[in-house]
Amino acid sequence: MIESGWDQSAFRTRVQAALETFLGEQAERLVPLGADAARLLVEARVSVSGGKRFRAAFCYWGYQAVTGALGDERADDALVRACAALELLHASALVHDDYMDASDTRRGRPATHRGFADGHRAAQWRGDPEQYGASAAILLGDLLLSWSDEMLRRCGLSVERVVAALDVFDRCRTEVITGQFLDVSVQARGRADVDAAMTVLRYKSAKYSIERPLHIGATLAGGGSAELTRLSAFGLPLGEAFQLRDDLLGVFGDPVTTGKPAGDDLIEGKRTVLVALALDGAPAADAARLDASLGTPLSEADVAELRRIIDRSGAHEQVEHVIGELAKTATDALAEADLDPRARDVLLELATAVTHRAD
Repeated sequence: MIESGWDQSAFRTRVQAALETFLGEQAERLVPLGADAARLLVEARVSVSGGKRFRAAFCYWGYQAVTGALGDERADDALVRACAALELLHASALVHDDYMDASDTRRGRPATHRGFADGHRAAQWRGDPEQYGASAAILLGDLLLSWSDEMLRRCGLSVERVVAALDVFDRCRTEVITGQFLDVSVQARGRADVDAAMTVLRYKSAKYSIERPLHIGATLAGGGSAELTRLSAFGLPLGEAFQLRDDLLGVFGDPVTTGKPAGDDLIEGKRTVLVALALDGAPAADAARLDASLGTPLSEADVAELRRIIDRSGAHEQVEHVIGELAKTATDALAEADLDPRARDVLLELATAVTHRAD
C-alpha cells in the first residue's frame, strides 16, 4: 500500500487477471491448431507474467487525473482491461528486443528465442534450432503486438473514447518500433554521441513507458490537448529518468534482482547515454578499452574493470545527477498541473518508484 491509499499490489493482481482472461479467450480460439499453437500460448502467458506494471499504472492514473475516481465497478474493470493492453505491447517489445540483443535471459529464465531453440534441440527436430527460436520469437512478438490492439478495442469502454485512444496507441507503437530501429542502427555503427543516445532512449523507451500510457488513459477519460500537454510535462522527463535508471541497472545492477547477467548492457554492446558519457569523459586509454570491449564476451573481471572505467570517467555520477534533475522537472510540472488531486498524489509516488527501483 502506498501513502495515497492506492494498493499497487492489488492493481497488479487485477491487471494479471485481465491478461489471463484475455489469453484464455485466445487459447480457446487456437485449440483447433493443436500442440504447436498451445506451446506459443504457454510462452505468451510467461511473457506477460510478473513485472511492475508501470505502464498499466500510468494509463490508469492518466484516466483518473482527468476524471477523478470512477465510482463504477464495471467501468473500472473495463479501464483495467484497457491498461492491461499496454502490458501486451510491453511484452511484445521485450520478446523482440531480447532476440535483437541476443539476450540469454529475461527475468531469470531463458529468453523466448532461447527457450524455443532449446525445445527444438531437445526434440531433435530437423534444421537449425537457433533459427527456429528466432522465428518463434518474431512471431510471438507480432502476436502480442496484434493482441494489444485487440484488447484495447474490446476493453468495454465507450467506442468513441476507445477510438480516440487507439489513435494515441497507434502513435505509441510507431514510436517504440522506430525507436528500436534507431537503437539497432546505433549499435551497427558502433558509435553514438550523447544526443543520439538520448534520442534512442526517448523514442525506444521513455515515451511508451510513461508519457503515452498517461495520454491513452487521459484520452479514454475524454481528456483533450490541454490535459495531454500537462501530462507530457510530467511524463516525458520522468520517462527519460526511468530509462536512465534502467541504463545504470544494465551495467551496475545486481543479477539477483535484475534477472540479467552482470553488466549485461556491456556484453550486448549497448551505446547508452551512460556509455556515451563515459567515452567522452574517460582518458584515451580507458575510452579505447571500453569502446573495444562493448559487445564482446566479458568475464566477471572484465565487467568489473569496465564498471571502474565508467565510474572514474564521472559518467555514473553524471547520470545519477540527470535522473534527479529530470525527476524534479517532472514532479514540479505535476505539482502545478490542474489535475485530480488524488491522482496527482499517486503519480508523484509512482515517479519515486520508477526512478529509485533496483530492478
